[in-house]
Amino acid sequence: MNEIKSLADQLRNNIHQQGKPPPEPEILEKIRKYDNRDHKSLMHIRFDRDTLKLLGQFKMATGVDVTKLVAFSVHQLLEQHPEIKTLVKHYIQQLNL
Repeated sequence: MNEIKSLADQLRNNIHQQGKPPPEPEILEKIRKYDNRDHKSLMHIRFDRDTLKLLGQFKMATGVDVTKLVAFSVHQLLEQHPEIKTLVKHYIQQLNL
């Protein structure tokens, strides 16, 4: 009888170990800290089916709203690639001529 209990304990431990969530990546903490409460403008954007599915699953897995994720992502993109802002500024200057 003890062998059966021992086997059951081993199975429970294996299930518990397999069900452990992976450690949260640092980027997730940055996304959670990103404050988009004062963002009032809306934009309609389109995603491919797989990306949209992943975004929905991301919200379920992390509790982070997709709007916050997208706002954070675009903000990071523009910060990491200032040439995008430069391109836009150049375009606007050409319009003013």
